[in-house]
Amino acid sequence: MCGIVGLFLKDKSLEPKLGEMLSSMLDVMCDRGPDSAGFAVYGAGEAGRVKLTLRGPEGYDFAALAEKLGSDVRLTERATHAVLSVPEASEADVRASIAKLAPEVTVVGAGARMELYKEVGLPTDVANRFKLAEMSGTHGIGHTRMATESAVTTNGAHPFSTGADQCLVHNGSLSNHRGVRRNLEREGVKIQTDNDSEVAAGYLTARMAKGRSLGEALEDSLNDLDGFYTFVVGTETGFGVLRDPIACKPAVMAETDEYVAFGSEYRALANLPGIENAKVWEPEPAKVYFWERAAA
Repeated sequence: MCGIVGLFLKDKSLEPKLGEMLSSMLDVMCDRGPDSAGFAVYGAGEAGRVKLTLRGPEGYDFAALAEKLGSDVRLTERATHAVLSVPEASEADVRASIAKLAPEVTVVGAGARMELYKEVGLPTDVANRFKLAEMSGTHGIGHTRMATESAVTTNGAHPFSTGADQCLVHNGSLSNHRGVRRNLEREGVKIQTDNDSEVAAGYLTARMAKGRSLGEALEDSLNDLDGFYTFVVGTETGFGVLRDPIACKPAVMAETDEYVAFGSEYRALANLPGIENAKVWEPEPAKVYFWERAAA
């Protein structure tokens, strides 16, 4: 079944409360996806530096790894995850060093502003473990999973990264994901899980590698991906929504002068400030929606 939430802030004064608001929305979606959860938050970036979000085994010593990677690596630890801030020019070298020094550690996301966290467990517990309510930023997306296409694992949890500062969460099921996966693997795209949502993320990555914009890649998916689905994607400057041509999965949006919010059900939005005055609507099928702010 799964649940999706997304929040894009127009009002800068709300940015310190982004995590608190997103955490509340995620909590409401627990019964749509109780086995695992994840979220991406777009916080402050720093010119010339890249954030690498790492996931390691329980109790992993990220501080020791960061020390081996060099003095210009900054570390923020959150439970089984850690965010490394590294010079943009050093990103490839740092990634290579991580692969050599710590093969048990996975880079789950990267970008100037994006931090990506996901783990097995009740979504409320996952959000609390990573201290989502304390995070600030301009926008974020989240997902609660009820596994139907693959096992309950952290690898199978959403979001899935689709590139620098980009990620995807998905509610639904793709009927042709095995065939799409084979085509992607022939093109050199690595798919690490059996999750059809990772195939969708890989598809967007492959289309963009061929020169398509993210919006164009989402439009292409309407022809190439078969099934029923709702995609919510995060980018450095905003977020987007796409429903399949039948609009089989539930979805609702709300917009005020302060924010734009998405939820698989209205109750995910019900506690947002000013929701009683919001424009509330159901996104149209087969239509790409985007909300963006000027890049910093």
